[in-house]
Amino acid sequence: MADTLTSIRTDGDKIEIVNQLLLPHTTEYLEINTIEEAHEAIKSMKIRGAPAIASLAALTFAANLSRALALRDRPSFLSSPEALEKRVTPILDYLYTARPTAVNLGAATRRIAHTLQSSKDAGKDAVTIAQDLVAVARLVSDEDYARNKKMSENGGLWLLAFHNLQAGERLNVLTVCNTGSLATSGYGTALGLITYLHETQRLGRAYFTQTAPYHQGSRLTALELQTLQIPSTMICDTMVGSLFQHRTIHAVAVGADRVAQNGDTANKIGTYNAAVLAARHNIPFIVVAPISTVDLDIEDGSQIPIEHRPPTEACVVRGALYPPRFNSDGRHELAQVMFTPPGLDSDKENVYNPGFDVTPAELITAIVTEKGVAVRRGGEKVFDLSGVV
Repeated sequence: MADTLTSIRTDGDKIEIVNQLLLPHTTEYLEINTIEEAHEAIKSMKIRGAPAIASLAALTFAANLSRALALRDRPSFLSSPEALEKRVTPILDYLYTARPTAVNLGAATRRIAHTLQSSKDAGKDAVTIAQDLVAVARLVSDEDYARNKKMSENGGLWLLAFHNLQAGERLNVLTVCNTGSLATSGYGTALGLITYLHETQRLGRAYFTQTAPYHQGSRLTALELQTLQIPSTMICDTMVGSLFQHRTIHAVAVGADRVAQNGDTANKIGTYNAAVLAARHNIPFIVVAPISTVDLDIEDGSQIPIEHRPPTEACVVRGALYPPRFNSDGRHELAQVMFTPPGLDSDKENVYNPGFDVTPAELITAIVTEKGVAVRRGGEKVFDLSGVV
């Protein structure tokens, strides 16, 4: 089962992703060979999570360029730096359109574009520039795991100090969506914080929302927590307030798809609801995200583009048949079922289905990156993130 916690696996230029639309009942790896296949996998949410989609985009870009470099008869776009730039710039722009809210994807494509320009400015030939691009694109994925481990530790230690718990006392933490290994290149962000607390024997229990309409919580976070044998409890999205009333919750920890300069944070739809309720109950609300998720080019959350998903996605559920039925291969039989009246999904005006919401900085207690922990100064409603980016 541990293999299901790998969102991307590579062997040289071969790239495979686990189809997260079929989890947790079926583990199917899809080979990604082209830029178009990577774009479709990201857009259709076969792979999701801001760090993971940036990694897939960068790795696919690298693999395609690496294969071109290995050809005996090299393509014409490797004949000059100008031809190479003309080839790769539209590819990077196209990959960025797959999911506009997640800033990691844009950060990855801009990093590659910056390397292209700096290598050109250094007077390098096209082949050497292409080799530079392959190397930096692969770094996008390679650097992710170490970052995740560090920010998880930063957040865990900060939270323990915040509560000043006595020896043997443990923390109960609620999370939203899925921010573990399936959403990253390994370990995770907010779920990584929970994993760190578990590994250091300071976690009491993890709670997680189902996170409709894609149910990343009930499908993916549940799978990861079960696999890691972390004590956990699932709740429906509408039960957050009741949970806070009747259980001791020490923190809400969430990931992020984009953090604005002032700390406003875009994350999976339902995060804002949890933040409002956490503030009502004086529960610290923590955002755990890599530096690449912080977008210093935008002042506040009003400038974050919010992706709206197709209406049908909010009108159907997918999963294994119950009672269980199995096909000839011994796999669970899966089904997709529409639970709304016929025709409701025929017009986007009938269904409000944003993929993300924005939590204002004033509702966030701390923002954690691999560089440290930022908190708001007394009386201020926004963050100064200069120390953690």
